[in-house]
Amino acid sequence: MSTEYSENIKSGDYIQSLERGLLVIQAFSQETPTLTISEAAKITGLSRPTVRRILLTLVHLGFAESKNGSFSLTARTLTLGYAYISSKNIWNMAYPIMREFVAQIGESSSISVLDGTEIIYVARVPTKRIMSINLDVGSRLPAYATSMGHVLLANLQKDELKKRLDQITLQSFTEKTIADKQQLLSTLDEVREMGWGGVDQQFEEGLRSIAVPIKNSEGQVIAAINCSAHAGRISEEVLQEEFLPLLLDTAAKISRAIATSNSSHF
Repeated sequence: MSTEYSENIKSGDYIQSLERGLLVIQAFSQETPTLTISEAAKITGLSRPTVRRILLTLVHLGFAESKNGSFSLTARTLTLGYAYISSKNIWNMAYPIMREFVAQIGESSSISVLDGTEIIYVARVPTKRIMSINLDVGSRLPAYATSMGHVLLANLQKDELKKRLDQITLQSFTEKTIADKQQLLSTLDEVREMGWGGVDQQFEEGLRSIAVPIKNSEGQVIAAINCSAHAGRISEEVLQEEFLPLLLDTAAKISRAIATSNSSHF
């Protein structure tokens, strides 16, 4: 939490009703596309009357719809994400560079930023679908089990990293998932030293990827870019020896584009 953010809370500028409304919106996911009032209350930890008022307000504003006692979000909620994407037009600038990279390697590439203990996708150029879940802009994955997450976590200040890791309950998605915090810290130290990160089937069986940082004009890491491939098709050696140099060059091009556009405020 930033100093400015803390000061705003202390000064009484914090709007709790907005926080609660956003919590309810975020309760909807791929696993829970429709929710009753009781279900939304359980997920958010808010009272049923509070959730009911928020959902009815969202319906009134066109951000949600109700049918047979269940609620779901409408396409209008996409405008919230689009506001971010359009205001950060640097990701639009990244697409041509990403497409060139994907054409070279024949595998998918994505850019993500860190949001709490998760990564959120802000740009993606796919080739073949290699995961059991569909990934697109706005998708979220646990940072500790992904290559981009490792890069982003590794570049946090130590106190901030500790704070975020304290919020994570590590679980094993596969036999290779790092589910021990000390081992994770050791891995992040290696990622920080190498300047890139890689995971081999830590989040999903058959999926391996590598990632490198994207920096703003001040040299601060603001995002990560990866390339992912099916483990049965692309070996770790190919990822590191052939794809990594190209990925580093791609990240450097995107970083230069960001510096040129002066879009460095994150």
